[in-house]
Amino acid sequence: MADLGFQDLQEAIIECRRCPRLVEWREQIAATKRAAFRDEEYWGRPVPMLGEPDSRLLVIGLAPAAHGANRTGRMFTGDRSGDWLFRAMFRAGFSSQAEARSRADGLELRDAAITAMVRCAPPDNKPTPRERDTCRDWLESELDAMAYVEVVVVLGGLSFDHTLRVGRDRGWGVPRPKPRFRHGIELDLHPGPLLLGSYHPSQQNTFTGRLTEPMLDAVFGRAATLLDVGG
Repeated sequence: MADLGFQDLQEAIIECRRCPRLVEWREQIAATKRAAFRDEEYWGRPVPMLGEPDSRLLVIGLAPAAHGANRTGRMFTGDRSGDWLFRAMFRAGFSSQAEARSRADGLELRDAAITAMVRCAPPDNKPTPRERDTCRDWLESELDAMAYVEVVVVLGGLSFDHTLRVGRDRGWGVPRPKPRFRHGIELDLHPGPLLLGSYHPSQQNTFTGRLTEPMLDAVFGRAATLLDVGG
């Protein structure tokens, strides 16, 4: 897949049907819908990257939410996790607006891209290890296409571990033993990018106060400083 152009790669991701359990689940959700969105047409397919391949910041999440990106077709769009993420990215200068409601809302990322380790909404937000590994090729191909990435923000421990596995196989300077995930962790993976870790802005974390908006702002503020955004 490394020889695919970036747009062809994203179109190939959208058409992927490799994981039967995920295909069945995403399509079932798209057919039954949530009552609040019963008049909307759900996306119900794998979700492509949001942003351009020449971006210097890459954000890696876990997977699309069943009634968020699986509904809207755009990463982190249409759910409360995305509300938190885009507000933080807007305040740090990486997004043109703080709200993400649909693919037609005019939002544009600035020198940033958002992807996920798994592209289909999984039951209970928990992809299996096999599904994670099956989807890895897509992330690898995106990284191949993104020659200018300097900073990677990973959202949550699963994305942290997955990104370090991928990075080690790509020759990044991943420490041994592998560091434990924590919010705010910063790792220089030279000759790979600098990695910043954040708790995932899931409702489980935001409702309980485990993740606050100042905590998320600190991570994206650090990314902005490293990249001299607005400087």
